[in-house]
Amino acid sequence: MGRFDGGEVIAVSSNETYSFTKPNQESITLLAGLGVEGDVHAGVTVKHRSRVAKDPTQPNLRQVHLMHDELFAEVARQGHDVAPGDLGENVTTTGIDLLALPAGTLLHLGEDGAVVEVTGLRNPCLQIDRFQDGLLKRVVGRDENGAVVRKAGIMSVVRTGGVVRPGDAIRVVLPAGPHVALEAV
Repeated sequence: MGRFDGGEVIAVSSNETYSFTKPNQESITLLAGLGVEGDVHAGVTVKHRSRVAKDPTQPNLRQVHLMHDELFAEVARQGHDVAPGDLGENVTTTGIDLLALPAGTLLHLGEDGAVVEVTGLRNPCLQIDRFQDGLLKRVVGRDENGAVVRKAGIMSVVRTGGVVRPGDAIRVVLPAGPHVALEAV
């Protein structure tokens, strides 16, 4: 089990146009049931282009993308320079083992009441290698048993809206019942 006792927001990012990276902002506003106000991926139904092409009526389980700052240190040791927002995340965190959270975890972000519910893992794509050659194999691979391991953050939906800023505390509320491991969404 990972570290779930709380953490901190390091950076917040959004972009109103389709682009791989998202510029850092002073704050972002989360809108219940939609995502990040003004972000291209906000909406009730899917907004990621590959998913829209398959079925534009799918529910948007990828409203807010969170990524752990610890990943940046890991890939830096392997020769990659990655900063908050570079991989398209909306919220960069530290101090929480995001990848080990169970599905349905609630993350309370800051003092403004924002709450997101964790829906699953980000499924990294070839755009990561277009950003930095060789980075994809650093954020997705296989474990000793051959199972796929995805490290490029987690996805969530907004349950309660609010403003999120760098420096905000993150409070983790685990769901009742058995731990359901995250799968790609």
